[in-house]
Amino acid sequence: MATLAGIPDPARTPDEGGARRVLAFGAHPDDLDFGAAGTIAAWAAAGAEIHYGIATDGDAGGFDPAHRGEIVAMRRDEQRAAAARVGVREVHFLGYRDGYLEPSHEVCRDVVRLIRTVRPDVVLSMHPERNWSSLQMSHPDHLACGEAVVRAVYPAAENPYAYPELVEAGLDAFRVPWLWLYGAPEERINYTVEVTAHVEAKLEAIRVHLSQHPDIEATERYVRARLRSTAAAAGLPDGASGEAFHVVAVNAKETIAGF
Repeated sequence: MATLAGIPDPARTPDEGGARRVLAFGAHPDDLDFGAAGTIAAWAAAGAEIHYGIATDGDAGGFDPAHRGEIVAMRRDEQRAAAARVGVREVHFLGYRDGYLEPSHEVCRDVVRLIRTVRPDVVLSMHPERNWSSLQMSHPDHLACGEAVVRAVYPAAENPYAYPELVEAGLDAFRVPWLWLYGAPEERINYTVEVTAHVEAKLEAIRVHLSQHPDIEATERYVRARLRSTAAAAGLPDGASGEAFHVVAVNAKETIAGF
């Protein structure tokens, strides 16, 4: 297994070893805001170019029946506004149906297309393994999003003979250096980012998703408590906030094709 040497620290600028470009995937609008927006805000503040890839339109979300006819437009607008709060350059919507996402070749191709377009130092996504300590983290769409992204990162994105139509369209194969997965089972977590300075930006992003959270005060209490407990589990200073990840070095300096 490749080590985590040279990991693109969100606290560092690109010239100091931080990420230049990050492509972050979520199954639904708001997933990234709950799962990783503090870390994303830190990368953006350090000068990284951030893109979001949202797999579904979140059309099965919400609580008000009056919103059914406009929920897709609402959720897309909410996600764009939330992304702006943490410094994201662009939000890409893949447009799949909420609740029906599968790691199909069609979805994987769309993920590969976006990876080859953005050509990021870091691909960030939901974890493909079920988290039994919090089943809500393991919505079937979350698992499908994670699996599709992992399949796309290796081998499809770096194989010029996978989805040859993408090469014909000018999207050459690309080797992803780093894969960061959020919502990981506890036993998979191997890296925690201190996001204390970016908690308010994260909460601002979450507040934007008004169609999803009828009790925003309770939501904020939960998020703050989880950030503090994550930091404590990682041994960060008292009162700190943290976001936890399963980080994988996909193409480290010592990596050779197929190993």
